[in-house]
Amino acid sequence: MTATIQKSTMVVCGSCGAKNRVPAVAEGTPRCGKCSTALRWVVDVNDDEFHAVVDESSLPVLVDVWAPWCGPCRMVSPALEKLAGELAGNLKLVKVNADENPTVSRRFEVQSIPTLVLLDHGKVVDTQIGALPEHQLRSWLASKLPTGA
Repeated sequence: MTATIQKSTMVVCGSCGAKNRVPAVAEGTPRCGKCSTALRWVVDVNDDEFHAVVDESSLPVLVDVWAPWCGPCRMVSPALEKLAGELAGNLKLVKVNADENPTVSRRFEVQSIPTLVLLDHGKVVDTQIGALPEHQLRSWLASKLPTGA
C-alpha cells in the first residue's frame, strides 16, 4: 500500500527566478511553471514516506542518511544540495534523519553517518560512507548515475 504524500517544498527556479511548489512525490521531473527548466528536487522524508518517495521514483535517488548533531553531515549537506541543483531533472536528493527513522537506517545497514545511498528504481547502485569534498561527490555521482544523467 502506497502512502499518500501531501507535502511539498518551495523552489526558486535557477533560470528565471520564479517560485515553484515541488511535491515530494510526482511522476517524471519537476519543472518550472514559467520557463519549464528542470528544478532541484530535495525532499526530507521519514520511515513511513520512504517507499513512496524513493522506491517508486522514476529518477535515480540519492539518499542522505544524516543526523543534526553530526558535523561531517552538516559539512556535506550544502554540497549535496548544490549537486542536486546541477543534476536537476536527473537526480532526486532525499534526506533521512537517522535518529528519527530507524527503519531506513536498518534497511541500508547504516553504521556511520553520513551514509549516501544511490538508488535507481529502488535498487541500490552504490553506497558512500563518510563526508567527501564536493568535487569527489560529483565524480562519484557521475560515475554511478545511469548514462545520460
